Amino acid sequence: MSVSTAFAPIEIGRVALTVSDMPGMTAFYESLLGLSRVSADDTAVRLGAGDRVLLELRLDRAARRASPREAGLFHTAFLMPSRPALAEWLVHASDSRVPLQGASDHLVSEAIYLTDPEGNGIEVYADRPRSAWHDADGHINMGTERLDLNALARDARGPWVGAPKGLVIGHVHLQVGDLAKAQAFYGDILGLSVMARYPGASFYGAGGYHHHLAANVWNSQGADARAVPVTGLADLELLADPAQYVAITGRTGQSTFADPWGTAFTLTRKAA
Repeated sequence: MSVSTAFAPIEIGRVALTVSDMPGMTAFYESLLGLSRVSADDTAVRLGAGDRVLLELRLDRAARRASPREAGLFHTAFLMPSRPALAEWLVHASDSRVPLQGASDHLVSEAIYLTDPEGNGIEVYADRPRSAWHDADGHINMGTERLDLNALARDARGPWVGAPKGLVIGHVHLQVGDLAKAQAFYGDILGLSVMARYPGASFYGAGGYHHHLAANVWNSQGADARAVPVTGLADLELLADPAQYVAITGRTGQSTFADPWGTAFTLTRKAA
């Protein structure tokens, strides 16, 4: 588990995506991120780092392609265990001629953005030390500044050899229809703290982490629940320590539930 998210009472487990092209999507995540196949059956492939499942691809050939203006997934953020690991992945992505959509220095982290073949957003990032996350008043200090990709690439210590030990999904960024409703669900029901706000977006975390979930209305203001079947985010697993598991299921009544836009969540109890 990444040092940056270790000991957080709530963390991201695995992300499940509904896909139309199972072979193509599987090959993309295996080659791009070096994820390995943990298990598979006729309708799903589970990919991970080591024996930890991070991504589950669920085949549904009848699913329509999700619109970028719908509620649902903005991006899945894969957290590298170190800056050199991120640099090695960047060189690999460049050598593979993978189109990048952006790169940002968020002060708490350094992030690179792209999409998979079915339009699902991806962030690959590395955290800065926690000691660098806060302003003079002790608040999380997030921003969006230019990231020098050449300088980052020079920090690579060797060739990319696949998903490094400690790779996790650090956070998931969601598109929602209304920020106040998002606050009521992610804050009040899930019990996550608002760690930072941008115009049109809020960032929620547990255990002092800068964010495990984010919600924005940049493309989806006023969106209703998605009509299914649809490609994209099918289920988001949250790992909760025993106390948080009891607290959240006490508010939801069960360990599987959905946010106001139909995004499904599965709550899994972490070992004590």
